[in-house]
Amino acid sequence: MAELEDVSMVDEKIEQVEEEEQEYDLDKIKLLPGSSDDGSAASFQIIDEDHTLGNALRYIIMKNPEVEFCGYSIPHPSENKLNIRIQTYGSITAVEALHQGLDNLTELCTVIEDKFSEKIEAGGYKTVETTNNI
Repeated sequence: MAELEDVSMVDEKIEQVEEEEQEYDLDKIKLLPGSSDDGSAASFQIIDEDHTLGNALRYIIMKNPEVEFCGYSIPHPSENKLNIRIQTYGSITAVEALHQGLDNLTELCTVIEDKFSEKIEAGGYKTVETTNNI
């Protein structure tokens, strides 16, 4: 009986891994012209993203002590494009800083999601309904 439970746990883990596997869109992030020769400064364009990712990613990248500057802009409100500029002090490249920032942001979101799920599963929270007496 214990073997059946162990097999079902393994099957659940396999399903979770399969759900987590992603196909990567190679056209999602593009390197824009105007990078420095040594790679310490570069601009990138991320397709189908807005201020939600831009501000969070800028914040996380700027927390890296090797990064001198990071800023983002939305070129036009009707286009779903995010431009991000990264300048480093030269010890790492702008591409490396972008990769580290994306990894750090992913880890942060995972921790937040896990903590949120723990609190929901634990229960014990109250729902307060308010009425508007206008």
